[in-house]
Amino acid sequence: MAPKYKLHYFDVTALGEPIRFLLSYGNLDWEDIRYDDAKWAESKSKMPFGQMPVLDIDGKIYAQSTAISRYLAKQVGLSGKDDLENLQIDQAVDLFHDFRQKIGGWFYDPIPESKAAKEKDLKDQVTFYLKKFEQIVKDNNGFLVNGKLTWADVYFVAPLKYFKFIYGSDFTEGYPALQELVKKVEATPAIASYIAKRPAGDR
Repeated sequence: MAPKYKLHYFDVTALGEPIRFLLSYGNLDWEDIRYDDAKWAESKSKMPFGQMPVLDIDGKIYAQSTAISRYLAKQVGLSGKDDLENLQIDQAVDLFHDFRQKIGGWFYDPIPESKAAKEKDLKDQVTFYLKKFEQIVKDNNGFLVNGKLTWADVYFVAPLKYFKFIYGSDFTEGYPALQELVKKVEATPAIASYIAKRPAGDR
């Protein structure tokens, strides 16, 4: 019997969105459970590590967005064909975490002096990572790994809306290979269907 999935995450895209994309891509039986601040305050202590996303699989809960995404990728056929391809996927996903942590580390810094210091280098750091990703996609025939769709592409594309929002601009402008990758992932029929139905205010 196919498992029943319940995704618990905030009412934004961010690190929950790769999981939503993968669940949608596989046409899996899933429920999208979203949290506002009040609901999260009541539920935080019940989560394995006091954070989300959390995926409930037939009543048992699991945490960590990358681990969940890697698991789902295997279920829906978006893992690598061998260990070397999986290494390339993991490399791209880890590089994305380095990238998004630069933006998030600046945006969520509560200390004004520290935040201002981070902001001085932020544009150069974002440019550095985007150039790396652009070249990787060019070298891999339009994808992040070996010229085909994998969960690395999903993990890169799905949260971009959120990180563009907190950064304050569309940082993919000027990177045509990345923009084309975004279009390809978001045009995948099951993902496109999910995007069309997700809350209009999602950021």
